[in-house]
Formats: sequence, structure tokens, C-alpha cells
Amino acid sequence: MRQEFIEQFIWPAVQANAIYEDRYLLGTSLARPCIARMQVEIAKREGAKFVSHGATGKGNDQIRFELTCYSLYPEVQIIAPWRMPEFYNRFRGRSDLMDYAKKHGIPVPVTPKNPWSMDENIMHISYEAGILENPKNHAPAGLFMKTKDPCTSSASPDILEIEFKKGVPVQVTNVNDGTRHKTSLELFIYLNEIAGKHGVGRIDIVENRFIGMKSRGIYETPAGTILYHAHLDIETFTMDREVRKIKQQLSQRFSEQVYNGFWFSPECEYVRGCIAKSQELVEGKVQLSVVRGQVYILGRESPQSLYNEELVSMDVQGDYEPADASGFIKINSVRLKEYHRVQKKTAAQIK
Repeated sequence: MRQEFIEQFIWPAVQANAIYEDRYLLGTSLARPCIARMQVEIAKREGAKFVSHGATGKGNDQIRFELTCYSLYPEVQIIAPWRMPEFYNRFRGRSDLMDYAKKHGIPVPVTPKNPWSMDENIMHISYEAGILENPKNHAPAGLFMKTKDPCTSSASPDILEIEFKKGVPVQVTNVNDGTRHKTSLELFIYLNEIAGKHGVGRIDIVENRFIGMKSRGIYETPAGTILYHAHLDIETFTMDREVRKIKQQLSQRFSEQVYNGFWFSPECEYVRGCIAKSQELVEGKVQLSVVRGQVYILGRESPQSLYNEELVSMDVQGDYEPADASGFIKINSVRLKEYHRVQKKTAAQIK
């Protein structure tokens, strides 16, 4: 399902510049409707009337899974053990579950030495719970699995050129060695490799869960971080200013809808359509440097660029009359003059 996940869920998020609360690139949030949709398809194929998930009763994932299931299979019944008293009264937490797994020879990646929860997919990996629940605790050494420590990563940057069409990456080229990838899956895997090698994509945040509580999460999103920066740059280069203002508002709504589990809602479908429309002319190439945990934009080009070098140049007047700026400034100052006139009047009355 990796290619399906990339093309049908990650690419719309890239087009949207989707980011929750200014920092989280939604790696788990995007995966849940993809997983649940396939779960429902298999359930229908097998004639199953029940589906199940292992999400806790305190988190977002139970909402994301179940809203997808009920949207696509309204009559389905859902078994959620973490909300069943006979389960959570027997297993009070992860320690009880680890003991049970050990007793019965069930291999699990969580151990008393690494007592935190992990969720991994091709886009990212998240870490939470256990010792990470104290927001003051630093991430333990050895926690990160997708990225190298930026402090010890190579000081030699990889220079990449990423080509976009309709806001979607269609090719990545490593300028250093000529490596090139065009298919969505190969392109994404390669960006993960390069970003991981340079320690790109780590964040440690406290976020607001939809269910009403704050939680601490540590995330690695290597390829997603590179694409976020690259797409943001080519979009600004090719999109009209006022259209982009509206699109930014839609992006925030989309990010919240995805985070809260409403991928298959009518409002999210509508917003995705609007965002896709905004991307029709988002086309071109971005060159960037990846090194020591950072992504640096180096340059860009596009046949749809709205950048007019002659118009903006300080050395060429072009098709622009500088004297016209005086009227523009005066018109915009009218509102400010009126505001401060009233402020002075009010202050005088108070005295």
C-alpha cells in the first residue's frame, strides 16, 4: 500500500503544505484513513461484520480509524479493546502488556529498556508515552531510527533538484552524483535516505489532541520535511498573492481535518478539491542543499513563474512608474490617519 499511501494521501498533503499547529507534518494522521480504508475493503471482501484496532481510549487514532470505518462501512461493528473494561482492568498499562508478551513468547519492539510507543510508516515515525510522557525529559540516546544525529552527520551537503508539476513532485535529481528518480515510491524512498543521512526531519513537540488533552510527541519525517520546504518555495514563486492567502487558510483547515480524523468528510473532500485547483500552475524546479539537520533553498525556476526580473530590478525601471507609488502610499495612509485621529480625540476626552 506504500505507493497508494504516497500518491493518494501524502501528495495532497504536500500540495496543501499541510502542517498541524505549525510543526507536525501529519505522518500518522495521513496513514490512518489509508490503513482503515484497506481494512474496510478486506472486511467487505471477506464478509466480516467486525473490525478491530489497538488504539488507546485517550488518543487520536481511535477517532481516525473509526470515522473512516463508519464512513465507508456504516453498518460495521468495531472492537476496541482499550475501551473495554475487561481488557483495561486486566492490563493497566504497557508494563502489564510487556509482561504478558514475555510470558507467552510474543515478540514486541517495546521493552522495559525502551518503554515508549512507536508508530512507523514510509512517511515518518512517532515516539510517545513511557518516559517521554514527562515533557521535560530529553529524548534518550538511540531513540531515533530514521535519521542520524545532525551533530555527527556529514558536513558535505547533498544538492538536490526537485521538479514539481501541479504541486506534486515528479522527479528528484542529486546534482552531486547524477542519481535520478521519477516514480513516486522510488522518489520518496530516496528523499528519506538523503534526509535521514543528514539528520533532517526531527521535531519534539507538545500538541493538542482532538479529544481534548495535550500530548508530547517526538517525530522523524525525513522526506516530508524536504518536500515541505521545496513545495513552499515553488508555490510562492508561481502562485498569485491573493490566491495564496486563501489557499493558506484552506491549508490550515485541511491540516486540522486530517489530524482530527475527517479525511472522508464532505468538508475535507471539498477543501482537497479547492487545494488541487490552486496547484494547476505550481510547476518548476527547486534546488536545495541538505546538510546537518537543515534544508537550504538555493534557487528555483519555472515556466509559470510570476517573478518578473525586469519589473523588480533596482537597476532597470521597466514597465513601472516609481512616481505612482506616492498615490498608492497616500491612499493606504487614509485609514491609518483616521484611526490615530480618533485615538487622539478619545485620549483628549479622557483627560
